[in-house]
Amino acid sequence: MKLCMIGTGYVGLVSGVCFSDLGNNVTCVDIDKKKIENLKKGIIPIYEPGLEELVIKNYKNKRLNFSTNLKESILKSDIIFICVGTPTKKGGSAADLSQVFNVTKEISKYINKYKIITTKSTVPITTGDEIEKIISKKNNKAKFSVVSNPEFLREGEAIRDFIYPDRIVVGTNDVKSNKILKSLYAPLISKGSQYIHVSRRASELVKYASNAFLATKITFINEIANLCEKLSVNVEDISIGMGLDKRIGSRFLRAGPAYGGSCFPKDTKAIITTSDKFKTDLSVVKAVIKSNENRSKLLLNRVHFFLKNKIKNKIICFLGVTFKANTDDMRDSSSLTMIPYLNKKGAIIKYFDPTGVKKDFVKYKNVLFSKNIKSAVDKADLIIIHTEWNEFKSINFRSLIKNKKTIIFDMRNIYSPLKMKQQGLKYFGLGR
Repeated sequence: MKLCMIGTGYVGLVSGVCFSDLGNNVTCVDIDKKKIENLKKGIIPIYEPGLEELVIKNYKNKRLNFSTNLKESILKSDIIFICVGTPTKKGGSAADLSQVFNVTKEISKYINKYKIITTKSTVPITTGDEIEKIISKKNNKAKFSVVSNPEFLREGEAIRDFIYPDRIVVGTNDVKSNKILKSLYAPLISKGSQYIHVSRRASELVKYASNAFLATKITFINEIANLCEKLSVNVEDISIGMGLDKRIGSRFLRAGPAYGGSCFPKDTKAIITTSDKFKTDLSVVKAVIKSNENRSKLLLNRVHFFLKNKIKNKIICFLGVTFKANTDDMRDSSSLTMIPYLNKKGAIIKYFDPTGVKKDFVKYKNVLFSKNIKSAVDKADLIIIHTEWNEFKSINFRSLIKNKKTIIFDMRNIYSPLKMKQQGLKYFGLGR
């Protein structure tokens, strides 16, 4: 099939590349000329394991193309995927759909035959209805279908999640588009993937409800971890004991920093906006948002405790600053709250992240990037393991730490408290 992916951000690029790898002819479109030229050269704008190889392979085989010509790309396509950003509006909590609707208006100009317009971007419930209204102003409804097909890709695991999805959700209000989408996904369905056909509004809500629930699991175990610290109980024992119950499951039951990234923060806020619009109280999700916002404050209180409220001139090392491992995504990472706060208090911050220097910290004096773990931890008063990169899972702290007073704050519970104590290290985790 001939596909057009509008937007070469995380969703559009990964989905487009994977669709081309399944044998489709895919054109990824973006207004950023430099990004498009780089993609043609195999230069990838995001960090995602395995993506570069797939881009080069499919571009070479001419199944994948990159373009800035939106009109041409729409005219020659059968299915159009809208993959543009839907960030939270500035100063509010609703999703900013300006990019979605701007693209929709462009699509409506170039419908020359029957086309399926599909939202891959995470959009609030009823967005598909609005898209349909916009396109209907210039086109007969028989010439197009508007479909919701949300992505469920985890950063760092995106290619695997596309090829072996837990489920494929397609929301359509007509038989024709459903049949075509099911054919598009046939290679994945044949390998055992579940294909679920629902209404368009239901599909939009599935995405938000899923992310809200996962955010709730993370927040729940973080709050249980707080209680564990008061009771001298290991939160990992609680996670195992809970997770073995098949009704609950073990995934996302790991204590850590506040959740961040491109989805959970904005999607929990957006679903609250929708519930308010339809006069429904999602009190649980509201509590989750509030608890998560307080999470970084609580962890900073721990830092104050470790350093006996003497932050000024202390050298604090952050190992990892992205919101999770295997990604360069800094969106809503708790490091964006913690590092500026500690810097303002007079601390000298050194950080190392496998994905390199972060522009978010360039403007801060005494926030310094280190080229490796050894230089990052050198002379540190406090080492904070912020992100669970594999590089941080087998560090020989005993050989690296020269100052016996150095404290290790493991916010991912990577290491054994007993083994660290046996090595004479001052070590603290979360919820244990």
